[in-house]
Amino acid sequence: MDLLEHQGKALFAAAGLPVPAGRPAGTADEAAAAADELGLPVAVKAQVRAGGRGKAGGIRVCRTRDEVTAAADEILRMSIGGRPVEGVLVEQDVAIARESYLAIALSRHHRGPLLVFAAEGGVDVEQLARTRPQALVTTPVDPLLGLCDYQVRDVVAAASAAAGVADAEATATQLAAAVRGLWRLYEERDATLVEVNPLVVTATGDVVCLDSKVTVDDSALWRQPDLADLGPAPDERERRAREAGLSYITLDGDIGVIGNGAGLVMSTLDQLAAAGGRAANFCDVGGGASAEAVALALELILSGAGVRALVVNIFGGITRGDLVARGLIQALQATPASAGVPVFVRLEGTVAEEGRALLAEAGLANIRLAGGVGELVRLACAAGGGA
Repeated sequence: MDLLEHQGKALFAAAGLPVPAGRPAGTADEAAAAADELGLPVAVKAQVRAGGRGKAGGIRVCRTRDEVTAAADEILRMSIGGRPVEGVLVEQDVAIARESYLAIALSRHHRGPLLVFAAEGGVDVEQLARTRPQALVTTPVDPLLGLCDYQVRDVVAAASAAAGVADAEATATQLAAAVRGLWRLYEERDATLVEVNPLVVTATGDVVCLDSKVTVDDSALWRQPDLADLGPAPDERERRAREAGLSYITLDGDIGVIGNGAGLVMSTLDQLAAAGGRAANFCDVGGGASAEAVALALELILSGAGVRALVVNIFGGITRGDLVARGLIQALQATPASAGVPVFVRLEGTVAEEGRALLAEAGLANIRLAGGVGELVRLACAAGGGA
């Protein structure tokens, strides 16, 4: 679950990390009132669960009350990265002397937390890692030992070297405290990412977290009850699927996908994309799916806007092919609107032959059996407008 900037900064402050004074606002009038309280100049910053706010015009420095009102009004009507802006953060302006990047992220490669520091803030760290990897300090953190003092010293040393002179003792002490505070937040809040970009040194030598990005492990929210309600409102279809023990995700294409098992579903999405198709949504019915589960999956898939074709890719181990077939037949017969959507089915594995026979005997004009994954993908892409 991704937090908004102001939500992440509230966690930063609670962990002892230095953040600028700021107020969230949901309207232009509230933003102007926040500016009056904080004092001008201020930064008006889009609160959106997406990156690239600065490049999209979602961050404005305002020196008058009228500028604050106009900026907030415009930003609140924006979408950034395909996501609507949920509010703005009005924040005291900071006199920046130097920017850097600091993060702790769950690394699949290292199979644990990774401390990342770059003496250049506001940059695309992935690009920096490719072009100038020497500019990054990357240190795996042992989850049992926790953050070690020498790892903190490495960050402070890298920051001092980049500045060309040794930082003042107070600045170095603050930077070390920020690294330790970020680790505490990562560990105690079940985060998979805590990122500060930029982490700045001000003209007076103070260290300030000018931005925040916090991602919390969804599976750990039961341990973080105060964070559970901070995420976006759940999609109704995702909620229904979760209650039934299914996994449903909305995407932006025109081909619906039903499969059993995350690996098979992801492989199907990849093969559709490679063939020029784009998934509108997908539902993983898991192992041992019942006819009712398959029927619900089909209902959820077809309720998505713009679904022009449906792929059903089932390889039965625990899942029985005849139950899958019955679920499809039941759902298609009960949903008149589905008659116009072609359904392409690849059914292999346990009792698959009986399942294919049931589908053939059902007499549903929009069902077509595919002999393999290649044929399944080709037929779906042609029907969905892909290659």
